[in-house]
Amino acid sequence: MTATDVSTPAARQVDPAEDAHRAELAFLAAYDDGPRPPGWRLTPWAVVTFVMGTDPGGAPLALPRPVDGLPARLAITPKFVGDRALVERAVVTLAGERGLLLVGEPGTAKSMLSELLAAAVSGTSQLVVQGTAGTTEDQLRYGWNYALLLAEGPSLRALVPSPVLTAMRTGGVVRVEEVTRCLPEVQDALVSILSDRRVAVPELSGTAAATVHAAPGFTVIATANLRDRGVSEMSAALKRRFNFEAVGPIGDLTAEIALVRRQATAALERVRAPFAIDDIVLEALVTAFRDLRAGISVEGWAVERPTTVMSTAEAVSVATSLGLSQAYFTGDRDPLALLPGHLLGVVRKDDPTDAARLLSYWDGAVRRRAESGTHTWRRLWDLRDVLDT
Repeated sequence: MTATDVSTPAARQVDPAEDAHRAELAFLAAYDDGPRPPGWRLTPWAVVTFVMGTDPGGAPLALPRPVDGLPARLAITPKFVGDRALVERAVVTLAGERGLLLVGEPGTAKSMLSELLAAAVSGTSQLVVQGTAGTTEDQLRYGWNYALLLAEGPSLRALVPSPVLTAMRTGGVVRVEEVTRCLPEVQDALVSILSDRRVAVPELSGTAAATVHAAPGFTVIATANLRDRGVSEMSAALKRRFNFEAVGPIGDLTAEIALVRRQATAALERVRAPFAIDDIVLEALVTAFRDLRAGISVEGWAVERPTTVMSTAEAVSVATSLGLSQAYFTGDRDPLALLPGHLLGVVRKDDPTDAARLLSYWDGAVRRRAESGTHTWRRLWDLRDVLDT
């Protein structure tokens, strides 16, 4: 394909959830034909099943009747590792057309969960406003095509709808990422949208398009990091428009290792490289992250927590880097030997003095595990000098 040939879709690094899981969404829509909230593509039960997956040890779902283009049976892959009850509460919130706010530490898959929910409920996850200090009220309401505006004045053709306005018109789900990074006056625009469920367009006064009313099914999923509380604190009025759900770190070590392996494997598949890091290295990696995140080791030893968030997303990034080193420098890289250096890079992101906290972790938990005779941790203890540079 040449640079100007647009007849063939370009390859993507990451597909949106509705494209990546298109077959599962179609299957679930055919499998469960029960009552659905207005505007929903799936039933609430099917949305939860799409996010959490079917029981790995159970039988796959079977269609009640044949459907052209769909398999008769399908096991739905789990996509979010967390509390099923949390997902069920989130789905009930959306079914009631109330705003949903997902809060938690960075890297706890809040954005991924919001994407999955939006894709399952309304068929698209791409109506998104990314909250920053530079986000304007227009990005929540509407803007103008200024060439058309100058040529013909205010008109429906010249109006450029925001993702929020598009979701209101179609009865869909709009995602507002990092809402607490938006300035207070921008957040105030969201208050009126969630209260009145309409947006006035004064420039089109006297026409049918002067007010956009939300169609049934419209709602908002917002995310906020607990670390950003001091950026732009949400007003009490905005908080009242949302149901809050806290998304925490993965509680189970085995589940977190499996997730890190799955996502790192997917990252290497995109560059057509095998993921060849064994489970022993992954267990050491995830264990170190969990110890430093919690401030206590799995054995109950106190650990000094670094300032930076030792999230699962960061663990995936390190595992991916180890996998790439193994793939591209075959025979020349020992993944375990690279682990301390990558951990040092993670903890230094927010505060360079966190390097001392990582060294303290090595002198405490890593040394004590090495003394117990575990080969992996003895090897890591021998690599202490990498951190003391």
